[in-house]
Amino acid sequence: MNHEKQKLVLAEKKAIELFTAIEKRELIQPGKLESELVADIVELAKNDFGITSYWHKKIVRAGANTLCSYTADPPDRRIRDDDIVIIDFGPIFAGYEADIGRTYVIGNDPLKLKLKKDVEYAWHEAKAWFDKQSSLTGAAYFKYCTGLATKYGWEFAGDIAGHIVGHYPHKQLIPDDLGLDIHPGNHHDILQPDKDGHSHHWILELQFVDKVMNIGAYFEQLLN
Repeated sequence: MNHEKQKLVLAEKKAIELFTAIEKRELIQPGKLESELVADIVELAKNDFGITSYWHKKIVRAGANTLCSYTADPPDRRIRDDDIVIIDFGPIFAGYEADIGRTYVIGNDPLKLKLKKDVEYAWHEAKAWFDKQSSLTGAAYFKYCTGLATKYGWEFAGDIAGHIVGHYPHKQLIPDDLGLDIHPGNHHDILQPDKDGHSHHWILELQFVDKVMNIGAYFEQLLN
């Protein structure tokens, strides 16, 4: 494992510990606004984990807002009884980026619980398939991921299915160059090293939705 991968794995480990603490503290409660839960998580992250920096916007979405893609900015919504909730945070640890997304279900609604389970199972299925490839474009992997959503009986909702991650801030391409995203417009081989011979490390993010029932679920973490 190279130095950058070691740092990314450590950053992810700390981020997962934060998400575990969110559950143990029972921060996800009906009656809270999404923005209030964001504030609670930020406070927990600072006080218990020393996290003060994030590399992307902090996302909490509940109910119908779980259908929205990352780029959307839906109105602040109050979490309700029997709701489904998505949390997506990108904390920075020791200069390296983590990116964790999880889904939580308040109550025992079987459809919401199935959606939460399916998107996580699909993530691991997509990783297992990825690990078997010797050549793979971002476009081909995006197509595979959208096909998984259909296989599990849902619709894929994300604008992308992932992106690179690294030392903060990770490198960016010129506008409209999709070479660092798992996107239908990226026809580069995402398994190949960059021009300096360094491997890219990818985040895989899956968002499955049911537009009839107005619910979505999300699972995201380090892919390689």
